[in-house]
Formats: sequence, C-alpha cells, structure tokens
Amino acid sequence: MLVHGSVVDARRTWRHQLALAERWSVVLPNRPGFAGSPPLPRGDFAAEAPLIAELLGDGAHLVGHSYGAVIALLAAAARPDAVRSLAVSEPGSLRVAAGHPAVDEVIAHGEELYRRRASLSPGAFLRQFRTGVHSTHETPDALPDWLEHGARLVMEERPPWEADIPVERLASTPFPKLVLSGGHSPAFEAVCDALAERIGARRAVVSGRGHTIPATGGAYNACLEEFLLGCERLLTG
Repeated sequence: MLVHGSVVDARRTWRHQLALAERWSVVLPNRPGFAGSPPLPRGDFAAEAPLIAELLGDGAHLVGHSYGAVIALLAAAARPDAVRSLAVSEPGSLRVAAGHPAVDEVIAHGEELYRRRASLSPGAFLRQFRTGVHSTHETPDALPDWLEHGARLVMEERPPWEADIPVERLASTPFPKLVLSGGHSPAFEAVCDALAERIGARRAVVSGRGHTIPATGGAYNACLEEFLLGCERLLTG
C-alpha cells in the first residue's frame, strides 16, 4: 500500500511505481479530497492515519512519501500486527530532529508560510511550499484545475511537523523498517537519520529528484523492491 503526500494524488505520485504491479499487488489509496476521495474538513495526519490503518486489512507492506509518510508512521504504530513492513521517504515529521539548525530553519519557514497563506494565491503558496521542501515538480504560472485543487488542499491541511511520532512504540514493533531520503537537503537528511535511529530502521539514499524521490523511478523501485523481497524472505522463513 502506497500513501501519497500533499498536492498530488496517488496515481500522479506513484506513476513510476505502477510497474511494481507486475510482481506485487499494488494498492494506491487517495487521501481525502484527492481524485474524488470524500474530503475531510481539512487534511490532517491524525484523522487520516486510522483510515489507512483500516485499509491494511489482514496485512500489507506499508509505504509512504512526505505527508503520506507521516500518515504511514502513525498508521503502522496504530496497527502493527497488520504491517508486514514499513518504508517511508522524507516524512514531514520534522520535529523528530528538532534542534538541528537546518531542521529548525525549515520549520520556521513553513510556519511563516502558513501564517501568510491567506494573503497568497494558490500558485504563489504552492511555489513557496515546493521550494521549501526541494520538490522537483514544476509549477506553471497558470495552474491546471487539478493542481489548483491540490494547492488549495495543502494550504488548509494541518502542518506535518506538528505530528508527534510514537518512535518508542515503532521501535518495539517487529516488522522491518526502511527510511529513505533524497540526498538533497541537510534538514531532511537529519530528519531521516534521527527517525531511522530512533525506530530501528534501515537507512537508504536515493538521489536525483530532490524531495520527489518516487519520481526517480527505477532507482526508487529497485531500492524498495530489494527491501520488500528481504522482508518476504524473513516472513516466510
């Protein structure tokens, strides 16, 4: 199960991972408000994590990117018995590394951006938001309808750095864990290093597309699939 982040829906986020469906059952849920999924009053990791946890059914490998990685971390902690493995890339849960100068700077930038959001157009907000996380998605001057919709969603969602990740609970769970970063940002490297250490996760870097790690395509897929195959060998003995 692959959980997408902000702005862009599941199929656009994970379009390069559709090839994995040749060997895996790939589930691509759309977060509330995206691609016809019923909206919540606002995007909120705390409200969305139980929805993803329920979708795990009898058990699944859980993968999340960015805001979706925050949701995946919380869902995995809520239903550890239903998680075969957990892989997250550059979660927005920045406070796991609070005190690191680069991380504190990104949090301050984000808080200032959200403080000023009422004065910004969706396009202006989106450009500053993407710049802050080093996204490689292009933002055109005139937003197509689907992108303006995504920009409005991210303008209203609860900031991910407010998440309190239950690291001790996750560290006590038996399923394998993987934390990926894009090798582009001292802040996200610090976040991913701290998270991996605190939850007992394997650590990997997939560079080339900044924060937009799934868009590396084959490189991301190879890293993820190697991890998943190793997990399946452990599970089947």
